[in-house]
Amino acid sequence: MQNIKSIDDLALTSMSIVLVEPSVTQQKIIKEHINGLGVHCVEIAETGHSALEMIKVERPELVISSMYLPDMLGTDLLYAIRKQQALEETAFLLISSETDITKLERIRQGGAIAILPKPFDSRDLRCALQSTVDYYTEEPIEFDAFEADSLNVLVVDDSLTSRNHIKHILNNMGLSSITTAEDGQEAINLIKDHFYDLIVTDYNMPHVDGEALINYVRNESQQASVPILMITSERNESRLKSVRQSGVSAMCDKPFDPRLIRSLIEDIYP
Repeated sequence: MQNIKSIDDLALTSMSIVLVEPSVTQQKIIKEHINGLGVHCVEIAETGHSALEMIKVERPELVISSMYLPDMLGTDLLYAIRKQQALEETAFLLISSETDITKLERIRQGGAIAILPKPFDSRDLRCALQSTVDYYTEEPIEFDAFEADSLNVLVVDDSLTSRNHIKHILNNMGLSSITTAEDGQEAINLIKDHFYDLIVTDYNMPHVDGEALINYVRNESQQASVPILMITSERNESRLKSVRQSGVSAMCDKPFDPRLIRSLIEDIYP
């Protein structure tokens, strides 16, 4: 298996991982793939509770989990991690054969780095590990005309974990002036009184969804030209087409690669 050959090799090879997998066979398969990419600090837990105890001590950069554990779901493990302040920003990767969109939705909203299928492609694992490195890398975006920390950003998402995940990644890019809203209606109330340089919004939200928010901004607000980036787990193509037509500046999926968000923002503000 070919090892990673990039400027981030050292960061990758020093990464610590807790692998949560009840199957001994799957443990060996996944660990072999991880080792083949140059990462060797891998601890194994077979249950969610043992993983939580291990994570408190080990404080790994990445937790890789199966969906179905003997004592809980991988989803439950993710949210248990997110509830602990010392661990809430730990990167999380799900490797699962689960394909039910409704069962995967909370993982997407919980700020997972990626969701990989079983069996997975080594290239996808490589990308997920690289995304983990990017998740922790603090590298401010450089703009020609202004500093990144001068941008006023509004993040709109009904999931607290998703808002925190997006805010963490934007902070690493030097975007420090960030306001958050729980849904489109709260965002509209903020937009009436404040001007923003960038709006980052989810699609599916109660009361006022992402599309309705975009329509308000473009057609009724005093800042109709503000760039709007939508980060969403929505898979219905007809709905997404309608969003594109409403005037969104850029779109990306959940989970997302931090490098993609950086690239989209750099394209918006060249």
